[in-house]
Amino acid sequence: MPSRYHEVYDGWVRNPEAFWAEAAGAIDWFKPWDKVFDAEGGVYGQWFSGAECNTCWNALDRHVEGGRAEQVALIHDSPITGTQKKFTYAGVLAEVTALAAVLADQGVGKGDRVIIYMPMVAEAAFAMLACARLGAIHSVVFGGFAAKELATRIDDATPKLIISASCGIEPGRVIAYKPLLDGAIELSAHKPERCVVLQRPQLTCDLVAGRDLDYAEAVSAARAAGRKVDCVPVLATDPLYVLYTSGTTGQPKGVVRDNGGHMVALKWTMENEFGVKPGEVFWAASDVGWVVGHSYIVYAPLLHGATTILFEGKPVGTPDAGTFWRVISEHGVVALFTAPTAFRAIKKEDPQGTFVPQYDLSKFRTLFLAGERADPETIKWAELKLGVPVIDHWWQTETGHPISQNPVGLGLLPVKYGSPCVPMPGYDVRVLDDAGHEVPHGTLGNVVVKLPLPPGCLPTLWHADERFFNAYLAEFPGYYKTADAGFVDDENYLFIMARTDDIINVAGHRLSTGGMEEVVAEHPDVAECAVIGIADAMKGQIPCGFIVLNSGVVRDTGAIEKEVVGLVRDRIGPVVAFKTVVTIKRLPKTRSGKILRGTMQKIADREDWKMPATIDDPVILDEITEALKARGIGVD
Repeated sequence: MPSRYHEVYDGWVRNPEAFWAEAAGAIDWFKPWDKVFDAEGGVYGQWFSGAECNTCWNALDRHVEGGRAEQVALIHDSPITGTQKKFTYAGVLAEVTALAAVLADQGVGKGDRVIIYMPMVAEAAFAMLACARLGAIHSVVFGGFAAKELATRIDDATPKLIISASCGIEPGRVIAYKPLLDGAIELSAHKPERCVVLQRPQLTCDLVAGRDLDYAEAVSAARAAGRKVDCVPVLATDPLYVLYTSGTTGQPKGVVRDNGGHMVALKWTMENEFGVKPGEVFWAASDVGWVVGHSYIVYAPLLHGATTILFEGKPVGTPDAGTFWRVISEHGVVALFTAPTAFRAIKKEDPQGTFVPQYDLSKFRTLFLAGERADPETIKWAELKLGVPVIDHWWQTETGHPISQNPVGLGLLPVKYGSPCVPMPGYDVRVLDDAGHEVPHGTLGNVVVKLPLPPGCLPTLWHADERFFNAYLAEFPGYYKTADAGFVDDENYLFIMARTDDIINVAGHRLSTGGMEEVVAEHPDVAECAVIGIADAMKGQIPCGFIVLNSGVVRDTGAIEKEVVGLVRDRIGPVVAFKTVVTIKRLPKTRSGKILRGTMQKIADREDWKMPATIDDPVILDEITEALKARGIGVD
């Protein structure tokens, strides 16, 4: 069946406002908009200006009223604690309404900020929806963030209240959250009036008298009293949430998401881009602390009337490399969205895919990968073992939904390995040189999006319009700067090769570290890899590769490293001959799975660096430092 993509995309090009007005018909509005797009509003314009709506209503109430009350809305699956719990739409609504009553009793109302500092528990989603119900603005901070990092977000968001938990649970360890929370409040200049704390049985905590409330006690009391809390109408252009992303100045950037455009865009993507129908089970194996968790664990599936899974576990080790297949089988998942690093971890532990045939995956239709570049070898491995389409797609915290992907719901286009496919409706993607001129097809350059951005993208940064303009819009007037480098081919397929910071200059040649990583990953013994550029007096920069080997490989690492160097030289050319290839046990990553290339770069270039707050395993940075020293790199 031919894809409808080109027809739909061309329809958007011809009349963007009519396109989004039609999409907005899938959302309930308390008051219709005055303008579909107001070019004079905000920093670059505003979507659905004048309209009034409520995100919680669209995610829960209307489904309960419309016949989905007894359909399962949320499945909490926690292999770490050995528990599962399913909540119907009516059940989630009851939990959210009771929590909203608790928050309202503490003075939380429209426009107030609430920080949510929680592990992967169902209550984290309830907290987000309860804030949305009241018109309050939530800011989810990744559970387990250090006290100092949490304190900077407290001072920037100035929350009236914080919702937290006594602990988070990782494989083999329990992380006490309460000391981190108390420490952050002590460090912060702004002091929240109240904290609501969920006591987990694995590790309870002491509550501060007069400040802290017990989550379960307060919510149970509100539920027993039959408290009703209506959805508060907000403007479509009012903020739904602020999500902080790291800033280069040390001051985190608060990405703002509005209510109206966010709902319209996410609802449209679920069926048209992800190919999921209402009532089906969709699983985004991410964390609520990241944008994927906001968009595709909580909001998009519930806005669509689907069933979503909130998973407290890891792709390997909880208990083994078959845990993803177990979840898909048990819950009838039709589509999984995860990071490429998760599949590289599974491939490393189970390179032959021996766990896959142990489970019934008959309902499973599509695998989606995003969060970092999906190397072709990982995609091919997943295709071979799962027998379903594997869709690489590309987007950012700032955009909130995919910029580019293969639109399953509109009909699949041919796959080109290394490409997240084509731009989605709403995104006019261009590639510019550093002077702002468009470059020919196939030429590496700065990937940008012509303004205005579509509904659902950030309208600004929290209380920082000027910073937003300077960071994203100033360098290429009329365009949003993605800070990614790539190219577009003759069929309008986009290839994202690296962050612009990851383009290295070797003897006058601009080379993509991502392109080198693709080649390195082709070696049959390599599970995953990273390439950085090391400063060199003669050539400017020289590539350095880090490789992690598949489980069970017993060959001499020196021989493998030489083969990798030869592979890159043969495929890309002698100009990229590596300074060295280093075999390590694992790559340093954030808890979301992104490789900390920037920190590795600083170590190799002998620059001052500090321990990243988001790092999953700090010990590996010491090991990398020692490995580089042994090669005479990163040490005077």
